Formats: sequence, C-alpha cells, structure tokens
Amino acid sequence: MRARITHAKYVLMWTQAKAPSLAEMEAMAHEVFERLPKTFRTLCEGVIIRVDDFPTDEVLDEMQAQSEFDLLGLFQGIGLPQQSHGDVARLPNMIWLYRRPILDYWAEHEETLGHIVRHVLIHEIGHHFGLSDADMEAIEAAAG
Repeated sequence: MRARITHAKYVLMWTQAKAPSLAEMEAMAHEVFERLPKTFRTLCEGVIIRVDDFPTDEVLDEMQAQSEFDLLGLFQGIGLPQQSHGDVARLPNMIWLYRRPILDYWAEHEETLGHIVRHVLIHEIGHHFGLSDADMEAIEAAAG
C-alpha cells in the first residue's frame, strides 16, 4: 500500500528542509568512504577528509579557477606513486570537499546529493592514487 502524503505534510516537509551543515556533509563524506571496498580504503590510510564551504583564495589562484564555485573538491598532498619510504615527515594527504559548490551543482542537476558527494570523493581519491583528471575521465567513459 502506498503511503499518501497530504498537501499539509508535503508543505511542512519542504518548509522544514535545509541544506546540510559543514558537519553533516563531512559525516556524509565519511559514511560514503566507509562504504567503499576495504582494499580501496586501506590504500587511503592516513588521508584526511574535510569539508569547507569554499576553497581558499590561494587554492582558487593555484587552480586558476574563475569562480569560487568552480571546484567541488581537491586533493592536497603527495599521491601514492610519488611517495617513498625515505620521505621526511610531511603533512598528511587531505581531500577537501567544498559544500557550497557541491550544493550549487546539486541544485542544477538531477543527481542525489549522496551521489554527488560520492563521485567527488572518489574523484579526489583517484588523485591520491596518482590519476589525472584525463585518466579518470577515460576510466569513467570506458565503464559506460
């Protein structure tokens, strides 16, 4: 039997809806990460996942972004192929997800927010593995 949503419940549902906070989106990203295959997660040991509203001005300049909405995520650090056991102490690898650009993208597309967060997170993990944007586009195209 299908549940019937009354007009009042429907209006209430939308008047109480809100975009996830930074903490809620970070929890979503960690939940998505925990659902990835264990072998995949093991290769990401030590990678820190963070969510911020927007990239910093320095990141925008470095990435030659035209708008603060141009970047949905970013990998910062030394990818696995470039790491060696003789490395001196370095900052941990980090994956940044940018909440406001992700929410903006979500508002303009037919994908669920969870799907977008998963896609951006996996894309940035791909950079941790040493893959370029072109590499990942080719993999996605081959996968269908």
